[in-house]
Amino acid sequence: MVLHRPAMNLSASDRDPALQQALPAPPDLQGSAQEALFLDFDGTLVDIASHPDAIHVAAHLPDLLIGLSRMLDGRLALVSGRALADLDRFLGPLDIAMAGSHGGEFREAGASHAHPLADPLPAHVLTSLNAIAARLGGLLVEAKPYSAAIHYRGQPEAEAALRARTADLAQNAGLAIKRGKMVVELVMPGADKGSAVTRFMEMPQFDGARPIFVGDDITDEDAFKTVLNYEGGGILVGPMRQTAAQWRLDGVAQVHHWLKAALA
Repeated sequence: MVLHRPAMNLSASDRDPALQQALPAPPDLQGSAQEALFLDFDGTLVDIASHPDAIHVAAHLPDLLIGLSRMLDGRLALVSGRALADLDRFLGPLDIAMAGSHGGEFREAGASHAHPLADPLPAHVLTSLNAIAARLGGLLVEAKPYSAAIHYRGQPEAEAALRARTADLAQNAGLAIKRGKMVVELVMPGADKGSAVTRFMEMPQFDGARPIFVGDDITDEDAFKTVLNYEGGGILVGPMRQTAAQWRLDGVAQVHHWLKAALA
């Protein structure tokens, strides 16, 4: 991939929203050009479902990821909001690098144990989140080692109250708060996708590579900004919005097509 950036390559805050519609499709991925590839999971490799356990993982996806990792000499990593145990459950045992819980946990390719990049989420925070979810009509709480999310996809009317209550909880507990597609998540300081990308880029096999991050949600913006520090770029998946990404693909199917083309 030769990184020819669009003329509107400004910071996200400086871009004219009208110009955002002009984000081009990404150029082809070419392993010989020393790219490093970072992939979000939900909304990028699998379509978002009404429940985190209801996703459909394409049968070819594990082999596709393994093939890309080999092509890139190991310079591929999944960087997901899901816990690593959850990714393993859906993808099976894959010898590829992964960061889970928004970067709170980090695992090198071939390793059996994850390294924490943040402190574990205090138990009282999860207790408080469960209480908030119950008061708002039984929202779904997804507990992770270094974060916890409340999903309100089935009850969008709860959004305003949920945001207010989780903001208070985050402030009192000294946590960061991330908002995504029908989800609010409280995360430990240091747990973000940009930090995960930085940690990978400090590893020998990633050193000197141009990182490409592919993601769909607001939580991916930390990574989109981080890859710019390494002369890389981001690929936004899905509808157009304000973003620090340089390119865009329409959806999960287009991401798979772009990835498969690299191995053709």
